[in-house]
Formats: sequence, C-alpha cells, structure tokens
Amino acid sequence: MASSRPQTDADRRSRNEPAAPAVTVHGAPVLAAVSVDACNSQIREEDGFVGDRARRAAFFDILDRWRNLARRPAKALGDTPTADLSKTLLDELLVEGKPHEQALIFSAVEDYASELIVVIRRLLRTREWRDTQRIVVGGGLKGGRFAEIAIARAELIARADGIEIELVPIRAEPDEAGLIGAVHLAPSWMFASFDHILAVDIGGTNIRAGIVKLNLDKAEDLSKARVAAMELWRHAEEKLTRDAAVDRLAGMLGTLIEQAEAQGFNLAPFIGIGCPGAIAPDGAIETGAQNLPGNWESRRFNLPTALWEAIPAIGGRETTLVMHNDAVVQGLSEVPFMGDVERWGVITIGTGLGNARFTNRSHPNAEETAARERHDDKRKAGKDKSGKEAGKKDKGEKDKG
Repeated sequence: MASSRPQTDADRRSRNEPAAPAVTVHGAPVLAAVSVDACNSQIREEDGFVGDRARRAAFFDILDRWRNLARRPAKALGDTPTADLSKTLLDELLVEGKPHEQALIFSAVEDYASELIVVIRRLLRTREWRDTQRIVVGGGLKGGRFAEIAIARAELIARADGIEIELVPIRAEPDEAGLIGAVHLAPSWMFASFDHILAVDIGGTNIRAGIVKLNLDKAEDLSKARVAAMELWRHAEEKLTRDAAVDRLAGMLGTLIEQAEAQGFNLAPFIGIGCPGAIAPDGAIETGAQNLPGNWESRRFNLPTALWEAIPAIGGRETTLVMHNDAVVQGLSEVPFMGDVERWGVITIGTGLGNARFTNRSHPNAEETAARERHDDKRKAGKDKSGKEAGKKDKGEKDKG
C-alpha cells in the first residue's frame, strides 16, 4: 500500500531528483525586524468563527439589510445585487448621494464598525494579542473610503469602551501591500547585491505576482519599496485544479522574469510568498487554505517546492523561496513605519479575516545594515575611480612636461 507520508528532499535525493535548497524556514516566528507572536488566530463562537463578523462579505450583508429596510430605494444603486456593488460607487454616494442614500451607507459603516470591534476585542483578550498598541487594517475592503471611515469609527467605539488602541488603514494599495511586505522575508545578504525581488500574494479570490523595487538608495529601511510590475489573476472566477493553479502562477512569475531581464532589472534569485493558512517550517500548509483552488493542505503538496521545480534558477543563480502567512506578509509592509510602538498587529479584510501580531525586535535592522554596506561600497568604488582618473591626468601632464 502506498504511503501517505509527504515526499521529502531526502526522498528526492535518493531517486536522484532535484530538491529545493533548505536555506531557510518557512512561517518563521522570528524575522529580521519583528517577532511574529501570533497569526491566523481562529476564535470560535457558537455560529462559527468570530472573524467572520468582519470579513468583506459581512459589510455587504449589513448593507443589504439596510437596503431592504429603506422606504425609499437608492436609485444610484439600481437593481445591482448588493454583493456586486463597487467600492467606487459606494464612495461616490458618500460624497454626492442624496441624504437617504448617504444614510444607507453610513448605517452600514456604523454597524460594520461595531462588528469589527467585537473581533478586535476578542483578539485583545488572548495572551498573544495582549498589550497591542496599534492595529493596521488591510485587505481588499480597505480600498474604499467608506471602509476607512469604518476603521476610524471602530477606533472611537473602542476608546469609548476604555480600550486604548490605535486603528489605522494600511499605507500601501490593497493590491500591493502583500507584495511589498515580501521584501522583509528576503535574506539580508541579497540587499547588498540586488535591486528587485519577486513576490507572490495568494488570496481566496485573487493571486498576485509582482516585481518589487527595493529603492534602497532612497530609504535604507525599505520604506520606499514599490511594486514595479504586477500580474493579477482572479482565480475565484475559474474552476481549476490545484496543480493547474500552480502552473498558472509559475507562468505569471516566468513572464515577470522575462520582463525584468528586458528592462535590465538586477533581480534577486528570490521569491517571497504570502499564502493563507498556518505555514509549517517545511512549507506545508497545515490549515486555513480552504478558499484556494483544490486541496492545498494535502500532505503530498508543498508550494515552495512546486515553484522551485518550475523556476529552479533566476539569472543563473539558484532560486530561494520563503513563504509565510499572507496576513503576516501584508503586515510586514508596515515595518518601516512602526518604530514608535513596540507591539502591533494587522487585520486583513478579504474573503476571510486574516490577522497577525508582531513585536518589534530591538537589534539593528539587518536590511538597513546591508543597504548601508552597499552604499558605502558604491561610494568607495566611486572614490577609487575618481582617484585613478586623477592619477592618470597627473601622469599625462608630467609626460607632456
């Protein structure tokens, strides 16, 4: 009978098959800039998980209830089902809608803010989230102005209840935060030699892959890292197997590698991945991947290994892959801006409600150190070149004399 044990790198080596290099730990609890105190916290209540109260669909369920209660219909919404309403349209109604249409949106915002605080209050009661000073709110819903108002309203509700917590929207665009955060998964030595990395952000609805420019010459703390190119695939609209989805993702990355070569990017042989669920040290997904196409929690499946087999090298150098929980990676995009607090967290509002809690590490940031060394090397090289040119000029003048 065939064994259900997952295939390890040792198994592959015994059959002379290539194995991904074991140079790092996936889902690591300690990263260069922060310790990950908790992620993917699942708090149950009678009807399911507490986090379901504040996921993206919860807001539209609340809006739908108010829409059905309203005596006068919001003509601007037409006959469009509530779940299909665009964030842009809702934002326009907040500013330009008629009073009863604005009241509809504000009612939903108020109720949703109350549900969000229920979730946050339950998280703060756990040992891992105790004494949290700030929570960053990201995810797809954050892209709407109405959602930012809900976040601000939730903070006021918390303070009225005696909870001293700061709630802020994530700075990066929703489509980009999970890609930018991946730079904080990269080993620090890469920052001394490369300008760009590849990043993957896997969600329950979309999969994004991108090239992230580090911009270390502008900011050594990576606060200026930006997405230089991105591929987006709405996988929820298609019915694909897991293996077909991985092949599609590998193709997206291949396209980005070709683009990087064409544009002359100094691309690191590294891929940082954010993926839903609890990530084991070997890269297996233990739980939480139920919204992805196919069974990603199978003991026979390992996403980092599958991608390494598809892309074993980048620019002639062996590829290194690091994977972590998607909420962790999205939260990492805020690392450069969290120096004024010690304990902070992130909540991502999307198909589900992701969450992660961090404690800043007190030692010097390894990325900054590597960037500084790189800057010093460039400056030294520039001085050496100037000195040599000056020496040649002096020698030439002496020869003429």
